[in-house]
Amino acid sequence: MITWMQRHKKWLVITIWISTIAFVGAGFVGWGSYEYGKQGGVVAVVGDREISVDEYNQEYSNLYSQYSRMFGAMFNKELAEQLKLKDVAYRQVLQKNLVLSYADSLGLDVTNEDVAKELVKYDAFLKDGKFDKETYIKVLGQNKMTPMIFEDSLKRNILLQKVQGLFEINPNAVEVESLSKLLFIEDDISIKILNSSDVKIDVKADELKKYWEENKNSYMSEVSYDLEVKEIPLMSANSSEDDIKAHYEKFKIDYKYEDGKIKSLEDSHEQIIKDLDEKFTKTEALKVYLKVKKDEEKFETKVSYKESTLPYSNENNTKVLETKEGEVIKPFFENNKYLIVKLNKKNVSQPLAFEQAVSLVTKDYENVLKSKKLDELANTQLKDFKGTEISAISRESVNKISGLDQKEASKFLNELFSSVSKEGIVKLDSKVVLYRINNSKFGEYNKAKDDSVKKTIIQLQEEELMTNLMKKLENTFDIKSSVQEKE
Repeated sequence: MITWMQRHKKWLVITIWISTIAFVGAGFVGWGSYEYGKQGGVVAVVGDREISVDEYNQEYSNLYSQYSRMFGAMFNKELAEQLKLKDVAYRQVLQKNLVLSYADSLGLDVTNEDVAKELVKYDAFLKDGKFDKETYIKVLGQNKMTPMIFEDSLKRNILLQKVQGLFEINPNAVEVESLSKLLFIEDDISIKILNSSDVKIDVKADELKKYWEENKNSYMSEVSYDLEVKEIPLMSANSSEDDIKAHYEKFKIDYKYEDGKIKSLEDSHEQIIKDLDEKFTKTEALKVYLKVKKDEEKFETKVSYKESTLPYSNENNTKVLETKEGEVIKPFFENNKYLIVKLNKKNVSQPLAFEQAVSLVTKDYENVLKSKKLDELANTQLKDFKGTEISAISRESVNKISGLDQKEASKFLNELFSSVSKEGIVKLDSKVVLYRINNSKFGEYNKAKDDSVKKTIIQLQEEELMTNLMKKLENTFDIKSSVQEKE
């Protein structure tokens, strides 16, 4: 995932034009890895604009939240560090303030009316469909913010939008039609597909061992965990009828039929007893847990699990993964019993011995040899190959290429229409496609595609416009930074 995210980072970050204030209702991620200069709460000055620590942290929090929403539980602070999101956020906040300084130089301003119109767009601040000041202050307080800090962010956002309005792009009909014909150009081609399964190779023992030596860090053991476990089976609470009735009256909304209607006390009786027993057992398990921690009671079983074979629920497995060596985890419920688990040792991943990795190494090395031989074969045949002729191929012709699945065909077509060569080679996972373009013609104009073509034009023009604007602004406004990144 890291490699993919690094490769696509420029598309994942919040753009200069879009400055959504996403931290309301979503928590706040602290910065915590930069030192600030003598100016205290100011991390940089762009033109006449001071960038505060709060603004700086908000930018990082928004960026962090964006990645977190995209990748869910896979994303964490360690990955954020590897991707240098803090550096990205710092560059973004500088760029935004360059644009804001430009807005100042044009005399653009944000009025109280502008702010009021934005505030009513946040559902979190509404009560009975109307903006409510008490709700507004309460929600901000829950997110460790004040109205002044939030409204300053809002003003910056509004001002950025006003600058954006100055550069709105609206392609005309001639531009859309011309680019549409170019985007959907059609080629008549000849292709020949070479498959690695048709290539014969000879794997030599000494070369295989050498390949492993050079790549041994790619063949690692799985992280494993040495645990001690104590089980506390479900115990009977010997609940009286009064206990059962009292529990039902307190929690009866939890006992429902499939249609959502609340069950009677009689129909809920068996489940209530189970719930009371579980609650009783949890209390007993906590007593045992305290004794185990004081070494007054011993664990019963020693086990070792690879990370992929931890036998508990996802939630309970996570508790094991996040525990430090020597720590005892509070009792958790699993398969009608409470478990107390101690992590004795976390066995880190190590390079596998050749004998342990030989099957994986052999498979990978065979693929390397086949790929190399396939490349040699493709380069030998390219100049005078005789292949299958296909007419009127466009970027959308994924179903017209026999011998390639849709994913392979899509990749081939993307490379074909990105190439400036009349003939060439496209490498797929286990295949190589030789191609020759025999004829090209502009695609037929299709008005139904206008919207997607217009978006493409706007994206290309905005990127070019933004690049040129930033170069101009960097040479116009002074940037003074009081941030020193830690090594």
